[in-house]
Amino acid sequence: MADTPEAIQKAKKQYLLIGLILFVFTVVTVAVATVPWLDFGDHGFDSKDAVIGLLIATFKASLVASIFMHLNHERKTIYVVLLISAVMGIVLFFLTGWAFVDPIEYGNTVEGDRFYNPEKPITSD
Repeated sequence: MADTPEAIQKAKKQYLLIGLILFVFTVVTVAVATVPWLDFGDHGFDSKDAVIGLLIATFKASLVASIFMHLNHERKTIYVVLLISAVMGIVLFFLTGWAFVDPIEYGNTVEGDRFYNPEKPITSD
């Protein structure tokens, strides 16, 4: 906590610097998504651009959490909780992606307790 005028000025400069860094990385994120010569894959927005955008967003979120939310002064317990939450989020992300490579033939869906093919409607028994 800043108690003296010098400490307040130092904290103010730090917050302005962090704000400038966040602004610059926001401009970089928009540039990666829109500027053609910064395209890292095929023409248009593709998965490489999305990964770069997510990495920049993760950096910005960690910067906000550590500086503005003062998590850089917390005990190690909070880091363990944050790490577990991040790992669970990543696991859920990959489980969702894994569902798209399900060995069941694509196009089949579940209705009730049985699988059905949309081209062969289920008739009542």
